[in-house]
Amino acid sequence: MANEPIILCDNLVKIYKTKDIEVLALQGLEISIDQGELMAIIGNSGSGKSTFLNMIGGLDRPSAGKLIVDGKDLFKLSEKQLVEYKRSTVGFVWQNNARNLLPYLTAWQNIQMPMLFEKSQEKKKQRALELLDMVGLSHRKNSRLSQLSGGEQQRVAIAIALANNPKILLADEPTGAVDVKTGAYILDMFRDINKNTGLTIVIVTHDRMLSKKVNRVAAIRDGKISSERIMKESYLERAILDRAGRVQIPRDVLEQLGVEGNKVRMEVRNGELVIRKAEK
Repeated sequence: MANEPIILCDNLVKIYKTKDIEVLALQGLEISIDQGELMAIIGNSGSGKSTFLNMIGGLDRPSAGKLIVDGKDLFKLSEKQLVEYKRSTVGFVWQNNARNLLPYLTAWQNIQMPMLFEKSQEKKKQRALELLDMVGLSHRKNSRLSQLSGGEQQRVAIAIALANNPKILLADEPTGAVDVKTGAYILDMFRDINKNTGLTIVIVTHDRMLSKKVNRVAAIRDGKISSERIMKESYLERAILDRAGRVQIPRDVLEQLGVEGNKVRMEVRNGELVIRKAEK
């Protein structure tokens, strides 16, 4: 149905097991993302944000819960179906662009590599050149990896991720290896691609400055979405309740309240929930 989200996570759990230990990376994560959204998932290292992206990207299997992407139940896909899903539904951009680029090929040759469905070499090249123009690198089409700056390499990597016309673009710390100015340029590029093509784009990052570049920011803490900021006239932040009615209060907010320990004073006043530092 047209109104259904393109990504739906319901009570999503991921457990990594080794011989001696189990790590709970996602703890009942719940979120829905609409077709055409440009949004960011922010969180500290180890919060579960990259695990979340790997689940959507089909790079890792969920342990429990519900994960529907573009109408496909990722719990039920066979290995063959999963390969096709990764090829046609999602495009991935990494912080380390060496995962996307082959150093001995030119920019346009790198971009045409994923185009397995297109047999015509001329159409492959045409599509590669169109994508280079989209990311502002037409003048660098014949340059190899060593001849491109870090920012230029990342822009080629974005073009590669778009080569097979995916329905969702996933970006894992896409500005982590470039300077601030280049990072801002790359984020503006994501905005332009989203605006001009309607492509759903999900960016995972620890950079909280991203809030100025996207329409929705979801914060993930301890494997759960804990709060969201939505752009209306200005940013409105709202906490997320889990199924048990629990809410996570960010550490910086608790510090502003002067909260010490694990107790707060809570009361309902004139239809509002008020949380204050607990009296000793």
